[in-house]
Amino acid sequence: GSGSSSRRVMIIPKNVGDLRRKSNDTDLDIFTYHEMTTATKNFRRDQILGRGGFGVVYKGVLNSAVRPGYADTTTLVAIKELDAEGLQGDREWLAEVNYLGQLRHSNLVKLIGYCCEGDHRLLVYEYMAAGSLEKRLFSRSRSLLTWRRRLRIALDAARGLAFLHGVDEQQPIIYRDFKTSNILLDQDLNAKLSDFGLARFGPTGDQTHVSTRIVGTYGYAAPEYVMTGHLTARSDVYSFGVVLLEMLIGREAMDKNRPSHERNLVEWARPLLNNVKKLARILDPAIDGQYSTRSLTKVANLVYLCLSQNPKGRPLMGQVIEILELIVSKD
Repeated sequence: GSGSSSRRVMIIPKNVGDLRRKSNDTDLDIFTYHEMTTATKNFRRDQILGRGGFGVVYKGVLNSAVRPGYADTTTLVAIKELDAEGLQGDREWLAEVNYLGQLRHSNLVKLIGYCCEGDHRLLVYEYMAAGSLEKRLFSRSRSLLTWRRRLRIALDAARGLAFLHGVDEQQPIIYRDFKTSNILLDQDLNAKLSDFGLARFGPTGDQTHVSTRIVGTYGYAAPEYVMTGHLTARSDVYSFGVVLLEMLIGREAMDKNRPSHERNLVEWARPLLNNVKKLARILDPAIDGQYSTRSLTKVANLVYLCLSQNPKGRPLMGQVIEILELIVSKD
C-alpha cells in the first residue's frame, strides 16, 4: 500500500467482543470506565500529571477498591484519557493497542491495560515517579542530572528507540516525536520512552520512507521530514541528536527568550560541536568539571553526526548505542 496506509497487517476480528476476549494473548488488563473513574478519584484535577497533544494524563491507583480481588498493595499508574476527536473506530484502535501491548522492553513505559467503552478511550501505563526528562533538565533541580546520569539516560533512550526500529526488519516502528517530554524517569532515574503508541509503522519493502502529515515538534523534527513529510528511522536519529544536545547545553531546542541567533539550539550550537574549547563555554554549568575532554569530544562528535542534514550521514541507533556504551565504560 502507499505511504501512510502501509500499516502492519493485523488480523482484526469482525466482532469487537471477540477482540476484547482475545486480549488474553497480550496480557493487557481490560478496565471498565467505572474502574477508571475510581482509580483517578473521579478524574480529579489534582490527579492530573500532564496534558499531551493526545489527551490528559492522570495519576491513578489500582487496588482492591478499584477492582475487588486486586492485591492489597496499591499499584500507582498513569492513566491517559485520549481525546475522542479523530480516533479510529473500535476495531482499529483495539488492534493497535493489542499490538502495542506486545512491545515489551525495559526502556519502554509498560502498557498495563486499557478501557474502550462507548466514546471513552483510556490507556493505563506504569507510573514513572520522577516525571519527564524535560521537567528535570529544564528546572532548578537539574544538578541532580550529573554528566554520568545524562549519558545513562541517553543510553536508555537509545536502547528504547533501537528496539522499536528493530522490532521488524521489514517495517521498523518509527517513533517520530522523540523529545525530552516523552522520555520518562523512574525513581532510580532510569529512562523509558512513553507515547510510542503514536509511532507510525515504518516503510515496508522497497519504500524507504513513510509520508504522513507532519506531527513532529518544531526544533526536534529532522529537516527532510519538515520539508517533505518523508519519515525514516534516521528521522528519529536526528531527534535523538537534538535531545543529546539539550542534555549537553541544558537548554531547550527552541527558546524564544534567547537572543534571536540563539533561539534555535541546533542552528546555534551545532557549528561549535567540532571545537571543544568553544563548546565547553556554552555547556550546562551544572555538569561543570564532571567530564573528561576526551569523553566530551566523543559525545559532541556523536551529536554532530546525528544532526547531519543528510539522513545517510546519521548513524543507526544500534551504532549510537555502541558509541555511548564505549563512552560510559571509559568515563
